[in-house]
Amino acid sequence: MNLVIRSVLVVILYCLSVVTHVANAKLPVGMNTNEILHVDSSAPFVNVFKMAMPFKDAKKLTHGHIQYDRDGWPLDLKGGTAGSYMIHWLPVGTLPEGHYTVLYDGEGQLAYEGDAQVIRSEAGKDIVEFRSGHDKFMQVALLIKRSEPKNYIRNIRVLMPGGICANNPFQRVNAANQCNGNYLSFEKHHEQIIFNPDYLNFMKDFKVLRMMNFSGITRNPMSRWDQMPHMKKATWAGHEGTRGAPLAVMVKLANILNRDPWFNLPHAADNNLVQQYARYIKQNLRPNLKAYIEYTNEAWNPAFLQMHYAKDMGTRLKLDPDPNVAGQKYYSQRSVEIFRIFQQVFGGTQRIVRVMGAWSANRYMTPVVMEHKNAFKSVDVMAIAPYFFVHKKALGGVNSVPSVFALLKDDKKNPYSMNNVYKMIQTQMDMAKKYGVGLVAYEGGQHLTAPGTKSTRDHPNPFLIGANRAHPMEKFYIEFLQNWDRITNGGLFVAFSAPRTCQFYGCWGVTEHLNQAPAKAPKYRGLQRFF
Repeated sequence: MNLVIRSVLVVILYCLSVVTHVANAKLPVGMNTNEILHVDSSAPFVNVFKMAMPFKDAKKLTHGHIQYDRDGWPLDLKGGTAGSYMIHWLPVGTLPEGHYTVLYDGEGQLAYEGDAQVIRSEAGKDIVEFRSGHDKFMQVALLIKRSEPKNYIRNIRVLMPGGICANNPFQRVNAANQCNGNYLSFEKHHEQIIFNPDYLNFMKDFKVLRMMNFSGITRNPMSRWDQMPHMKKATWAGHEGTRGAPLAVMVKLANILNRDPWFNLPHAADNNLVQQYARYIKQNLRPNLKAYIEYTNEAWNPAFLQMHYAKDMGTRLKLDPDPNVAGQKYYSQRSVEIFRIFQQVFGGTQRIVRVMGAWSANRYMTPVVMEHKNAFKSVDVMAIAPYFFVHKKALGGVNSVPSVFALLKDDKKNPYSMNNVYKMIQTQMDMAKKYGVGLVAYEGGQHLTAPGTKSTRDHPNPFLIGANRAHPMEKFYIEFLQNWDRITNGGLFVAFSAPRTCQFYGCWGVTEHLNQAPAKAPKYRGLQRFF
């Protein structure tokens, strides 16, 4: 039988075997936020300039020896030009089209490139029409052409059209006549209305919001409270190690959605930063909400700066002769220290969930981090990232979309088939029971990638992306969460991730943009069955 036909039959038979109706399928499903970037199709903010590339990073737009102020605004152009990519390759429908209001302080002149046209201008204000191009994507860049050094252009706000009715932050309206006398325009109320209503509407169904990417802690060396992102920063986007939303914004998101937030503390955070962080949460988070607290993210992963930091610290403290084990013990030890600071600030553990991270596929690491100095006694949940995918050793068998699904069910050829991943989850669950803690997923879902590729067109990316978009993926997600539920007794599953476009390094978003129809988003439909 032809291999492609056999693969198609395997997928058809599998889909027929999955129950199409999940009775009483309630499971605590959370969502991971995204990094703040000009290419982020989750588009969280009413002021889209907060996701713009910093002027100093936009090398193709910014020219000259420009001097910047402490918040990243060009203080003196010195004859040059400062530019920023605000919106880049966002699929049509991600953001509303129409008249955006651009407000700014200072004296000078702004210009725009891409899918933007100035309608009218006055001092401190432009009205600009954003309209997606024929390529079905939206791209907009902003340029500061002229700026008076004594009163330089700063505090640029690029505000979506319309506003909200005061009693419903989850729906954008075009004008006051759509509200019963309680219209709040984005132009006049953007300091209070931080979040894009479409973003809130998407995120509202998820029980826990993991802020790790939002916070920008990955590869970020910050250690002091005064280094944390702040509200007046020109943009919250940028390179790893420089981007990140302020803690106030993350807490406000949790409060508006009335959902438990999950915070990740920077790997080099000193005790004062941790204490101030805890105080802010205690004072400002809704009292009915719990805060998940995790020290850094994947301190075991050599791709991240935090792993090398933990390894160096553990070695310096002589926690183990093996540098890798020393790093794991340092991660465990520092986690417990952070938990204790939070407990002191909160006066107990009633409003916090203490999270110790583990590695799904590594059953040897778990005892190290849980048993070092009896850490398990200070932990509430152990967190893993159960992903199913086609291992790089099996990628040679990918020659069609059906072949991807067939390999996801092939336990012999693929070490990360669904059944093999269930065994990993069970192993970790057995250990969690031993230590008297719960098991949760800090990330999880599909992980279809082809290491070494550089384009979505490179083989086998078209098939991996195609599998993410194919209807059988909904059934795979349903089965995966059913088995997660069965093994963990209803443990929290925080999916990865909020809307993102498909790229050569993965198709990670549960939808490809914020407003994508569920009919075109099988992963999201699978998750919906458990809301």
